[in-house]
Amino acid sequence: MYPAPTPVASRARPRLVGQLGGAPVSGADDRARRPRRPGPAPGAGRIDFSGARGERLRAALSATQEICPEFTPVQVVRDAGPSVVLIGMAGRRAAVAKSLLDPTGPQADRTRSEITAYRTFVHHRPPVRAPRLIADDPHSGTLVVEFVPGRVGATRRHPTSAPSAGELRGVIAAIRRLNTWRPPEGVFPDPVSYPAWLARYHSLGLLTDRDVGDMQALLHGLCARGRQELPRQFCHGATQLSHILLSPNGPVLVSWESAGWYLPGYDLATLWSVLGDAPLMRRQISQAAQAAGPRGRDAFLVNLMLVLTREIRLCEEAVQRAIRRPMTTPAGGGLSFGEEQRLLLRRLHEDWALARRAIRAAVGTR
Repeated sequence: MYPAPTPVASRARPRLVGQLGGAPVSGADDRARRPRRPGPAPGAGRIDFSGARGERLRAALSATQEICPEFTPVQVVRDAGPSVVLIGMAGRRAAVAKSLLDPTGPQADRTRSEITAYRTFVHHRPPVRAPRLIADDPHSGTLVVEFVPGRVGATRRHPTSAPSAGELRGVIAAIRRLNTWRPPEGVFPDPVSYPAWLARYHSLGLLTDRDVGDMQALLHGLCARGRQELPRQFCHGATQLSHILLSPNGPVLVSWESAGWYLPGYDLATLWSVLGDAPLMRRQISQAAQAAGPRGRDAFLVNLMLVLTREIRLCEEAVQRAIRRPMTTPAGGGLSFGEEQRLLLRRLHEDWALARRAIRAAVGTR
């Protein structure tokens, strides 16, 4: 949901007591009974409430203080798009507040899905670290969670440099633990419809008839004998490094709005797609998919093909936006945004061709 702006030294987590649907919620770790001192406040800074930007910030702060009256803002993390993210203090606790500016807009369902995830984590903790809930309001699209010290895994969706090998191994291990978790039934959205996903990309001209036929063959082989149900796995749904905090105590997963049921290997396929500068980690992910047997391999390949198709589509849209803007060369002679996007698009097409060959090989061995 948010990136921590700077590395922060390790500290004990404060005891958290927030609100969940108007009722008190204890966020303290049951295993730790000794008193804890509250952690340090995030880096202070003056927030400018003047002009049009100030109106957005005041609206977000007002919605946040409706559900968490003690919240005081310290720093603006994000002020772009449909939401505003603030870091501040909720009483003596460092907290992060995310407020949707238009609760009826296209982002509303995703924000409510994220709130649902954090509500579920209050009583059913996942086997990975996630910020604890302080307060929420699904109607206004406002969410307040604890501030977690650490640094964001990447500031871009497709980073030019990856974290260290040790940090990436920790991220992969955390994802694989999460994928074994079985949350209560009926809490998260219905399983993703892969046939509908294939049909949509085919209608947009992103997949050929043969691509769709090959993936349908793999999906058919994944169904249990005599049944039409695909195997499912609980996934975070958006495991880009920009949604992972590297804290002193290990990785912390944020931005849970896409969490739900996918084919096995979806999270690892998503991570693989953004690790263009970490070939050894990509190899480890591919080996883990191979170790899961033919069904695990096929599910991973279908996920990878669809994820890469989505990334190509997003990158092409970014290139078109860059073309409409004046091209400026950054100070120091670096690449412009448009040039970076073109290089990324070339790499994504190469990855996509690799995934297509792997799928065709898998179909040929059935």
